[in-house]
Formats: sequence, C-alpha cells, structure tokens
Amino acid sequence: MKKALVTFSKNFVKCGLTGWCMEILFTSVDALRRRDLTLTGNTSLWMFPIYGCAAILAPVSRLLQKRPLWFRGMTYMSLIFSTEYLTGRLLSRYKLCPWDYGRCRWHIRRVIRLDFAPCWFGAGLLFERLLSSPARSSH
Repeated sequence: MKKALVTFSKNFVKCGLTGWCMEILFTSVDALRRRDLTLTGNTSLWMFPIYGCAAILAPVSRLLQKRPLWFRGMTYMSLIFSTEYLTGRLLSRYKLCPWDYGRCRWHIRRVIRLDFAPCWFGAGLLFERLLSSPARSSH
C-alpha cells in the first residue's frame, strides 16, 4: 500500500509539472497566433493539482493496454473533459476558475471547450506514455 501511494504521488507530480509545461507552451503558441511576439505563456497554481489528477490514468491505461489507440485516446479525452468540467465548476462556484471559455463557440457552461477534444485526446496519450512503467532490469 505504501509503495502504491509513493508511486501515485510521483505520478501526480509528474503529471502536474507536465500539464503546467503543456499549458505554458499552448498559451505561448496562442500568443503567436495573436501576433504577440513576446510569446508569453501562462498558467495558474490551481492547474498543478488539476493536471496532477492525470495520475489516475495510470491504472486506467493498464486496463486499456490491449485496446486500440483511438479507444484509449477517446477514453482519456472523456476523463480529462470530466475532470476539467468538475474542477472548473467547483472553482467557478468560488470565483477562482482561471479559465473562462464563454467567448468560445463550443463551450459548455464556460468551463470546457469541445473544440479542444483533439488536444485532450493527444494529452491523454501523452500522459499514458509518461505514466507507463518501463521494464526495469534487476542489475
């Protein structure tokens, strides 16, 4: 049990840091799209534990390991959307949500964007790769 908790904690930190980096890169590319050549990216401290929740994908990925790529990606995308929706609604309740998609065409209650589906599909597969345990030798 202790080993599982240590592994989950390490995965939580890996996912949180990876998510922060992805978000900074994504928002930097969006700055370029707006012709802001400072390429400033941003994130929020709230995002670390939200991205850290991707650690939950580790046991899910073990269950799905023999399934096709499209199925795994769709499953991860659905789980990420669910997490984004739940955390966005919770943070919005306290006026703490760092994102607001209200101006976007495909938003749901301002906290998720359906047009981000391909991004979350890819992010889920990236987290799967990040969380996969490489075979360790006994040397």
